[in-house]
Amino acid sequence: MCDCRASVIRAGAIAALVAAMASPSYAQAPQPAPAAPAALAAPARQLPLEEAIRLALQNNLNLRVERMNPELQDLAIDQARTAWTPNLIGSATATRRLSPISSFFAGATDVLRNNGFTSEVGVNQVLPWGANYTVTWDTSRTRTNSVFNSPNPSLGSNLNFSFSQPLLKDFKVNAARHQLLVSKANREISDIELRQTVLTTIRSVKYAYWNLKSAAAALDVANQSLDLAREALRNNKSKVEIGTMAPIDVVEAEAEVARRTESVIAAEAGVRSAEDQLRTIILDSKEPDYWTTHFSLTDEPVFAAQTLDVEAVVRTALEKRTDLRQSRRNLEVTRETIKYQRNQTLPDLSAKIGYGLTGQGGTKINFGPGFPPPILDTREEGWDKVISRLVSNDFNNWSVGVSFSYPLGKGAAEAQLARTRLQLSQAELQLQNLELQVATSVRDVVRNVQTNQLKLASSRATRTLMERRAQAEQKKFAAGLSTNFLVFQAQRDLADAQYAELVALLDYNKSLVDLETVQEAPTAGSAVVQVAAGR
Repeated sequence: MCDCRASVIRAGAIAALVAAMASPSYAQAPQPAPAAPAALAAPARQLPLEEAIRLALQNNLNLRVERMNPELQDLAIDQARTAWTPNLIGSATATRRLSPISSFFAGATDVLRNNGFTSEVGVNQVLPWGANYTVTWDTSRTRTNSVFNSPNPSLGSNLNFSFSQPLLKDFKVNAARHQLLVSKANREISDIELRQTVLTTIRSVKYAYWNLKSAAAALDVANQSLDLAREALRNNKSKVEIGTMAPIDVVEAEAEVARRTESVIAAEAGVRSAEDQLRTIILDSKEPDYWTTHFSLTDEPVFAAQTLDVEAVVRTALEKRTDLRQSRRNLEVTRETIKYQRNQTLPDLSAKIGYGLTGQGGTKINFGPGFPPPILDTREEGWDKVISRLVSNDFNNWSVGVSFSYPLGKGAAEAQLARTRLQLSQAELQLQNLELQVATSVRDVVRNVQTNQLKLASSRATRTLMERRAQAEQKKFAAGLSTNFLVFQAQRDLADAQYAELVALLDYNKSLVDLETVQEAPTAGSAVVQVAAGR
């Protein structure tokens, strides 16, 4: 009895507090129920689940950032290919030299003057198979005051070609070709990462959608429960007025209204929070109505029983999971890196070929006999003569040779090769561990689907029983065989059972979302194995 009296006293205190807050000293007029916030009362945007997914794929900031990575990798491939772009080279130099006379044979008195101008243009290029060549054409004009120089002024031109081919180191693979391979692999990995971001974004949309649906359902249940409490309060007041019920029972009903009003307020806050979570995933934050848009979710959760083959789901995940595909691609790049680094440990042996042509012209001086020789006459030979001699191959030179270089002792390439081999072994073990984690996580998701399916069946049975109990308790109360407390308790239990059934249905749908996602992308923050791939 003491416990019952204490319960009644607490209920009376809560009812008195609610009545006081509704009095003119706290508000302009008494309110029968808390007004819905303006955010919830405003017209809402009709939103099917597929539309929410479409908006997220269009507006989600994380996804928009991730879409830039393939473009960046395309530019990285273009940059790697520039290693084989031909280079146009050129130069122009003017010179003047004044030298003191140190010998009679200088051919001048007081000062020996030499003036000149040279220009050069050419092309050099590294070829995709590791060779490189250089072709240059240069021209020159020199003039001196020495009487012994002929031709004077002198015109000259040279056409030179050089070619070098690595025979061991850098023969099959070199730094440029390896960097192109890494860039292409990174391009493939960026596509995989984009696919992973798309899948995880879709999962986030579905989760946020069903969470908002759950919050809205919780608000509906809270409002229905509040309506039932108000109806019970009105009935109790009527019975008190006609003398068939004690006034203390009205206090208990008022306390129940206060408790359920508090639940409605909390549920409204939950709706706003869930709505914000969905908003940040699917809407463009630059839209003017970003924070004022509200949603009316048109899709309902459905139940479709699933019969799952765990081993088949695991095999699909081991084949398609984006984190595993990234790790395997990185391992391939590491193996190619080992091939390159093994090549770098070979001796640097190169074959070299050079060939050149020379043409000359200018003011040619014919000297007579004697010393110093007298000038008999001059003959002008212009640039046409220079080019003619250059093309006719009258003056040429060639060279063939090899160059060799090898470190005495252990070099840096050998140390790097040993390190990368160890990293490869480590990454292979990490991949095995990741495969085990994937299989475990997939099994957990499948088990979660099966568990939620059973929980949904159980919650439905519980809700059916609670409906019967609430109806029976209401009939007993109408016949005077029950109390307000028992009726309220039955109503609360029914509301809890209804909400639990909905939560079980939503949990089941979310577990199906996880099952769909986990076969292609991680559903949690599982790390991707990154190896020495040059990323």
